[in-house]
Amino acid sequence: MSKLYGLGEVDAQFKVYIANQPNFQQFSNLTTVQALGRGEIHAIGQACGNGWRKVFNVYSKLLFALCDTQLTHVSQCQSWQMYRDQVLLQVGSNTALLFSDPILDASPTTKTKQDIHVVMGKTYANSLQLASSLHWLDKEFAIDQQNKLVVCPYFDYRQLSNIKIMRLVELIKCLKA
Repeated sequence: MSKLYGLGEVDAQFKVYIANQPNFQQFSNLTTVQALGRGEIHAIGQACGNGWRKVFNVYSKLLFALCDTQLTHVSQCQSWQMYRDQVLLQVGSNTALLFSDPILDASPTTKTKQDIHVVMGKTYANSLQLASSLHWLDKEFAIDQQNKLVVCPYFDYRQLSNIKIMRLVELIKCLKA
């Protein structure tokens, strides 16, 4: 069985999957899910470049727009920037950024069936062999209602603009209904 590895909380209910990982000191060879500390998102962005800053910014903007206080604890923050810096991928955030393949087939006794899974990018999603369970809504978004999974554009301002973030929010809300 595959093992999850990445940043955030291993038991997070909001899981985002990305094909690459930052080449940053203690996070470059992860074999587990590791929560970040305050300031580490900023440090990764400084060391690994604008692409990683965009990933963290878009992730934070998405969760702030979702405004699901049960899922992502956004109510304690006044802005998406504050959420990014003080909550995202840290202990208690209920979020994860995973570099491993999604694990969707959990036993009914675990909370994973309640998890929301977001896969960044159609190319990455296709490489994961999820095709049979996905319903493509258009060339950028797909949904798997049973596994509570959405495929969306990569977390970059040009690919996942604010308008597309709002569309992703609506798809995630449909999964939770």
